[in-house]
Amino acid sequence: MEISEKAPAKLNFSLDTPFRHQNGEPEWKMVMIAVDLADYVHIQTLPNSHKITVSTDSGFLPSDQRNLAYQAAKMLRDKYQIKEGVAITIDKNIPVAAGMGGGSSDAAAVLRGLNKLWQLGLSREELAKIGLEIDSDVPFCIYSEPALVTGKGEIVTPIGPLPPLKIIIAKPRDSVSTPSILRKINYDKIKHQDVDAVVCAVKAQDYAAMVTKMGNTLEPITAGRHPEILKIKEKMLQFGCDAAQMSGSGPTVFGICQKASRAQHIYNSLRGFCKEVYIVSPYNLDQQTCF
Repeated sequence: MEISEKAPAKLNFSLDTPFRHQNGEPEWKMVMIAVDLADYVHIQTLPNSHKITVSTDSGFLPSDQRNLAYQAAKMLRDKYQIKEGVAITIDKNIPVAAGMGGGSSDAAAVLRGLNKLWQLGLSREELAKIGLEIDSDVPFCIYSEPALVTGKGEIVTPIGPLPPLKIIIAKPRDSVSTPSILRKINYDKIKHQDVDAVVCAVKAQDYAAMVTKMGNTLEPITAGRHPEILKIKEKMLQFGCDAAQMSGSGPTVFGICQKASRAQHIYNSLRGFCKEVYIVSPYNLDQQTCF
């Protein structure tokens, strides 16, 4: 049996970490969205095998147990004592090590796909709890729609569609290690974000208020080690974005504007400064729609 799942990239419209848990993991409070830049994950069950294999068209990804998609298949199979192998093929479009959740979204796609193939009947909430054991972004990627994400990443509360907008994404050459950034957080000094205000703005479809309140608590930490982040952000604002910020732990920067024509102008202007630039729209996986 085979199935293909879309694995959308994610962006953080607001990111805050209120405190650190005793085990060292951050508490999160974030507004996360999915966009229509996506990997495609093809999953085949193998009744006469016990192997899990992962192949990809990207030379930058591990294809063994270090791969989050592999971990997702093994975790679900072990948890429900399934006696089948799994062959996973990933068509990569999301930049690797970009702070856009590519690996987590691939893992979420495997969980969704195998839930259907093995007829496990698990809800999104149940899949999200399993996904948290793989990576903190996997629960959101199960949903892949605008949401408030809290706890260690496992509490995902959809908030409805964003106001109409276009998103320009720029991925610097640098790669960022998320664990190294998280270790650098000084909770006495970081600037916290008003995440609730962004949620309210989205629900009210108030674009201006959303633009004013967006932010990423981790941005100063990562940008301190990777100055190119701030250079790209400055260029985005200079070229006409209404807001621009880093996503996740970086290094990807995104900007937003309301008109497709302006987004195209910003895209064209950025191409001179950054090799990897994309124009995308917010996406709702459950409805299979852009908005």
